Amino acid sequence: MTRRDNVGPVCSLKFVTLLVALVPDLLFLGAGVQLQDNGYDGLLIAINPQVSEDQNLIPNIKEMITEASFYLFNATKRRVFFRKIKILIPTTWKANNYSKVKQELYEKANVIVTDWYGAHGDDPYTLQYRGCGKEGKYIHFTSNFLLNDDLTAGYGPRGRVFVHEWAHLRWGVFDEYNSEKPFYINGQNQIKVTRCSSDITGIFVCEKGPCPQENCIISKLFKEGCMFIYNSTQNATASIMFMQSLSSVVEFCDARTHNQEAPNLQNQMCSLRSAWDVITDSADFNHSFPMNGTGLPPPPVFSLIQAGDKVVCLVLDVSSKMEEADRLLRLQQAAEFYLMQIVEIHTFVGIVSFNSKGEIRAQLHQINSDDDRKLLVSHLPSTVSAEAQTSVCSGLKKGFEVVEKLNGKAHGSVMILVTSGGDEHIGNCLLTVLSSGSTIHSIALGSSVVKNLEELSHHTGGVKFFVPDKSNSNSMIDAFSRIPSGTGDIFQQRIQLESTGENVKPHHQLKNTVTVDNSVGNDTTFLVTWQTSGPPEIALVDPNGRKYYTSDFITNPALRTARLCIPGTAEPGLWTYTLNNTHHSLQALKVTVTSRASSSAMPPATVEVFVERDSPQFPHPVMIYANVRKGIYPILNATVTATIEPETADPVVLKLFDDGAGADIIKNDGIYSRYFFSFAVNGSYSLKVHVSYSSSKSGLAHSVPGNRAIYVPGYIANGNIQMNAPRKSVGRHEEEQKWGFSRVSSGGSFSVLGVPADPPPDVFPPCKIIDLEAVKVEEEVTLSWTAPGEDYDQGQGEDSGRTSWRAFSIENHRHRKNGHVPL
Repeated sequence: MTRRDNVGPVCSLKFVTLLVALVPDLLFLGAGVQLQDNGYDGLLIAINPQVSEDQNLIPNIKEMITEASFYLFNATKRRVFFRKIKILIPTTWKANNYSKVKQELYEKANVIVTDWYGAHGDDPYTLQYRGCGKEGKYIHFTSNFLLNDDLTAGYGPRGRVFVHEWAHLRWGVFDEYNSEKPFYINGQNQIKVTRCSSDITGIFVCEKGPCPQENCIISKLFKEGCMFIYNSTQNATASIMFMQSLSSVVEFCDARTHNQEAPNLQNQMCSLRSAWDVITDSADFNHSFPMNGTGLPPPPVFSLIQAGDKVVCLVLDVSSKMEEADRLLRLQQAAEFYLMQIVEIHTFVGIVSFNSKGEIRAQLHQINSDDDRKLLVSHLPSTVSAEAQTSVCSGLKKGFEVVEKLNGKAHGSVMILVTSGGDEHIGNCLLTVLSSGSTIHSIALGSSVVKNLEELSHHTGGVKFFVPDKSNSNSMIDAFSRIPSGTGDIFQQRIQLESTGENVKPHHQLKNTVTVDNSVGNDTTFLVTWQTSGPPEIALVDPNGRKYYTSDFITNPALRTARLCIPGTAEPGLWTYTLNNTHHSLQALKVTVTSRASSSAMPPATVEVFVERDSPQFPHPVMIYANVRKGIYPILNATVTATIEPETADPVVLKLFDDGAGADIIKNDGIYSRYFFSFAVNGSYSLKVHVSYSSSKSGLAHSVPGNRAIYVPGYIANGNIQMNAPRKSVGRHEEEQKWGFSRVSSGGSFSVLGVPADPPPDVFPPCKIIDLEAVKVEEEVTLSWTAPGEDYDQGQGEDSGRTSWRAFSIENHRHRKNGHVPL
């Protein structure tokens, strides 16, 4: 063993620190947008594969970002600008000498361009799911917004719109207008228009022209047909978060110009703070200073990138630790599932195994048929070695050797690394991994996983998973199912409808139903896995009563799997499966159901799961989010349940909500959220979310979620009313839903440190109330709010100031409360 192999954990940490100093650009490959020397590098704009190729789209994107860079530079008082931008071209567009992708994935893009239109047509919007000052998920533009110059009359120049959305995404500020509450009554009992700043001027317009405000307001309600039209020429310079389309607006509202009385999301979410106050409190501004001089920064530099052939290598641990808790068997079952069902056709796949050394088991082989898939399955490891030592670096080195044989580089390749842990020397090959241009998805088994394994995934833009040593856990298959394709083509991806596992007693059964809705149904596959001996008795009944039995399934006795592929498009409705344990011992039986979209004209319902946290140390909570939607439309009234599995303790089941309380900041945006803080042990936790939707409930939201740039209906110019073209409204074709739907998705894993051995003290406070409203009714003021829990958004919280309340009742902490306070 060389001296390098003997480097301990402390030396590995020093090695990583040295890498940060020597090659910072490599560390930023998978780290998203970085601010260096006042310039943003690494902004990724991805075009959806469903968008038709148009020669004007890329030039218009470049023009938008260039304009935005200079506008942003001045708006931030010479603080920041855009320097290096990547535009990810879909593989559905013809090749045009674009650079090849490295670790850029559609799912990791900061800005996405699609042809999916919301109820408000081409409104640009930013998906924000966390609170004030927190980064959002992505900015969304339609291709029509970027191509149709007529829209700039209502939205303003595209560069200004981008800065408005960038402030949402990067700095977590919110809109300063309110379409639902366009006016309010101020402290002097005057009727005011919701705006920021209050210096922006305009007039009330009725059906026949200008009118006094009294004609537009009846009993404090806006009269239908009335609106407030702003003057096209203004003296006010703020605010970008209100109406960026006005030529005079070049600043964010600050403490001097901010309107604290306006009933908008910025005031609600940010406790009446101005947008500029929130922005200057960000990490970007804490670590930068205004640029010297008076000149403008250089224009942005654009890189056009496109994925080449998709290349995947499985890097699989075969050390003796894989013999524990049926780890090898569960790995074989999940890898077979991935190779037979998940990985897309035409992908090049190789297989490597490792203990202290790496070994190539299968060179790259392109998948063009089921026979290709079966051939790769035959190369999966069938036994473990006698050696307990593992060297992840040796396995990855062999993986790079495999993928580089295709075109000489590992750029754009994907490594799926599965290991039982215990390797303290992963840091030794971090430089090699970062410079490879490969994305590492890591699946950690058992409880001896080291932190550097997660770092490999984090720094390369991969996803990390944890699989507990529990016989009835389906986490391994869930992990392989969740690995992103990187293309953004939801019509080609496998969608998981069911994932369940249970320890079934002798001569007992596992019985359940799964809904196949009409947005999916192609390539529908039922996978059954078991633990020991022969298969269970399988009975599957489709919605029309047709029955399938064990003999109809393709069985692999060595891997203990049985698979049934439904020909054509599966019948929509309830499918019932029954697994009978015919053996004389307890048997872990598991079922996984996947499918694909039934039509390219109708996007299927999807769920994306992610976690956020401020620190891995106890008692900081984890915030769990599930983004449930169909296309870009949020799906409301779904039942969303998270299952969190720690290394050793029992799983915790937690219901997520989309009610605008607790961890969920915006009601009915399709993002179901909850705090999780029931930490039983230190170590890794696995997360999975189940979504079920009943056809008896109201489904799609009537608008897209997120904060968006305002479309101005018209202006007053030279005393004349000049109306813009009405904003295109896209009617939703809400197809008949007789059956509802079900979805399952892994949320990866997270780690917790510092959990006390004894029951922890009460250290979790109630979460902040963000929707307090006051309504004056004669001589009383009615207050209403969504009550927090005793611990964040859970448990029964007490009412602050409860001595002032009368005539209100409490049902539970998720319900609104009302109280009447005498004036």
